[in-house]
Amino acid sequence: MRRLAIAALTAATLCISNPAMAAVIAWPGASTVTVADGTNVLGGNLSGLSFQTPSVLWAVKNGPSKLYRLTPNGSTWRPDSSNGWSRGKTLRYGDGTGEPDAEGVVVTPDGMFVATERDGGGDSKPAILRYDVTSSATSLNATAEWDLTADLPEVGANDGLEAISWIPDAFLTANGFRDENTGSAYDPASYPGHGTGLYFAGLEADGVIYVYALNQSGDDFTRIATIDSGFGTVMDLEFEPPTGRLWVVCDNTCSGRTTTLALNAEGTFAATATYNRPSGMANLNNEGFAISPTCTSGRKPVTWADDGNTAGHALRTGTLPCTTS
Repeated sequence: MRRLAIAALTAATLCISNPAMAAVIAWPGASTVTVADGTNVLGGNLSGLSFQTPSVLWAVKNGPSKLYRLTPNGSTWRPDSSNGWSRGKTLRYGDGTGEPDAEGVVVTPDGMFVATERDGGGDSKPAILRYDVTSSATSLNATAEWDLTADLPEVGANDGLEAISWIPDAFLTANGFRDENTGSAYDPASYPGHGTGLYFAGLEADGVIYVYALNQSGDDFTRIATIDSGFGTVMDLEFEPPTGRLWVVCDNTCSGRTTTLALNAEGTFAATATYNRPSGMANLNNEGFAISPTCTSGRKPVTWADDGNTAGHALRTGTLPCTTS
């Protein structure tokens, strides 16, 4: 199948920002972090998070490959008990086979999208998969698959796609996002059938963010931009609509730091700040991060997913100010 992708980009065309050059400052929210799940409810390997609403949080596990719909249980989260979600749902490729190594998740108006590294314990297979989450079945087959292997650097089986986020076309066009294919402002009409926004995928091996228009009725795609996150590795990405920031999350290899990127006057994403983890949180193997869409008294909740299930807990929650810049 022909891929409508940019095969290679010179350094001059890269949409580069360098968060590593920014001073690292204190976490802007509360220093206190609390556990947000019951003991050993979710277990290890929880990797990606995405809020759908303030009371629905999606999570993926990479081994076994599972998608969870989480709902509040007092001050914590637990698997939804309805529609077959109580134990999470097994993820498969479109033909009903395999075990996609699910590392990142994002819910969008176009569906539920999961970033994967490989099939089970096999060879590298960086891909984005789409799922229909309205089914009551306990196993979900992908309704679409975009295999990005040919467009990405050759990486090891455990160094592939780790993070995914989605930014709507309306935001990108309003803020002059630059399309590296054309060298001018991004025009959604140039990519018919791509849905309502672009997908930002983080590669663990190099810390680079690759931006794609995905054909929603096929398996072809176009790379729109390439962003240097400034980290050597990326574990999650989270777009924050009220502030227009794209959060880049590193794990314990970067001491739990995060960086925010925003569109500048040239239409490229550049660093606005680099933060230490909250002082009340240990240096955990956090591979998931999500910001709640709700704001109360100037604060909004954030949630981390700890792949290591430290002390029997995979989820922790803290806060951010609603106007973080």
